[in-house]
Amino acid sequence: MIRFASLGSGSAGNALLAESGDTCLMLDCGFGLRETVTRMLRFGKHPSDLAGILVTHEHGDHVGGVFRLARKHALPVWMTHGTWVACRENAEGLDLRVIDGYRAFDVGSFEVQPFPVPHDARQPVQYVVSAGGRRLAVLTDIGEATPHVCANLSGCDGLVLEFNHDAEMLAHSAYPASVKRRIAGRYGHLENRAAVALLEQIDCSRLQHLVAAHLSERNNCESLVRTLVDDYLADGGGEFTVATQNDGFDWRSLR
Repeated sequence: MIRFASLGSGSAGNALLAESGDTCLMLDCGFGLRETVTRMLRFGKHPSDLAGILVTHEHGDHVGGVFRLARKHALPVWMTHGTWVACRENAEGLDLRVIDGYRAFDVGSFEVQPFPVPHDARQPVQYVVSAGGRRLAVLTDIGEATPHVCANLSGCDGLVLEFNHDAEMLAHSAYPASVKRRIAGRYGHLENRAAVALLEQIDCSRLQHLVAAHLSERNNCESLVRTLVDDYLADGGGEFTVATQNDGFDWRSLR
């Protein structure tokens, strides 16, 4: 069995917990040390329970709290070489494990499969973690789906998927044109309809839980996402959850 929960998801900070047996991993940490501990305690966890932290890329909402947390609690940290280059000054003295973005590795009960994604970072990856015949895939901070991304997501039992923005809301927002181009570009963030199109490209026959994550607070709204996903899941499918910035989401289990 795998269970997973989010401490919060959005541009102000991201962190996700995945647990199987006696192994608990954190994927990213974009919150301050005290805030991370407070949020973990809501789910009955403490940093001392962690086997380590998986890092997707160097943007502050994903890595901002990683180094202080890892240093204080002597936690190993996994990231790509490019991500390390982008933030190596902060990573000095840590138990840092540089990974190949295509090669799986084991952490306790988990097999961890990283996979590269198109995003405006140095060497970004996302992850599929597997244990006990179950697979949890996490995909946020991606501009567009690629065949390699879809291949990694197909057949997963749980999926945390970016629904970052609505195209019309972004187009009419007060953001500068350059920021709009970045968000909507192929190295930016996934638009709502693009996220649904991705779901239609992968094998979702085993999907137990689908979570919409990394919603923009200015250029998206939960009702739009729910309408799109409800239509997609009309003929059946897994339980649907929207991750929020303040509360994330509570434990979900893959059995």
